[in-house]
Amino acid sequence: MGIYADCVFPWGVDKIMADSKFSRVRKRLLANVEGEIFEIGFGTGLNLPHYPMRVKNLITADINTAMTKRAERKLAESNIQLSIHVLNGESLPMDSGSFDCIVSTWTLCSIERVDLALKEIRRLLKPKGRFFFVEHGLSPNPRIQRWQHRLNPIQKIVGCGCRLNRDIKELILGQGFCLDVLNEYYMDDIVKTHSYMYEGIATCGK
Repeated sequence: MGIYADCVFPWGVDKIMADSKFSRVRKRLLANVEGEIFEIGFGTGLNLPHYPMRVKNLITADINTAMTKRAERKLAESNIQLSIHVLNGESLPMDSGSFDCIVSTWTLCSIERVDLALKEIRRLLKPKGRFFFVEHGLSPNPRIQRWQHRLNPIQKIVGCGCRLNRDIKELILGQGFCLDVLNEYYMDDIVKTHSYMYEGIATCGK
């Protein structure tokens, strides 16, 4: 994958996304997860300290082995038993209806066929399962949108596939989910092209 993708990018993500403003969101989002849990886009394991104490087991997937390698220290400090899989989110081998909760934190921006990944998430959820997500994406402000579209080609290179201009709400609804909770906001202290957040809980609907 190259020195940048294997070393520089994972290091940068780990440092930047460990900031307290992201940690507060992780803690809030994960407060109510329970049962059989699957995390898509495990990355460098930054969610681990924020899972509730009742969570004892976690199945995860990430395609970037350089990212998961940086999670080793966090794994050693965690009481959660993990099963880590090197998988592309567009095609997952788990049985349908396997999970009570699926978690995605700042992941959907970088999956090439995000529609397929969301279809897989819906397939893997139990009938009453819940999809917990926080993602950055398309701003509702037309001026900021224009800059997001302009910067997107550069962002895809610098962010190893990350997109700035995905409408996360519409993508999730487009795969038949119902949005039980959705909060949209700009995160403080981040340039607005990169900081419009979609945070919520979706269910499979009918």
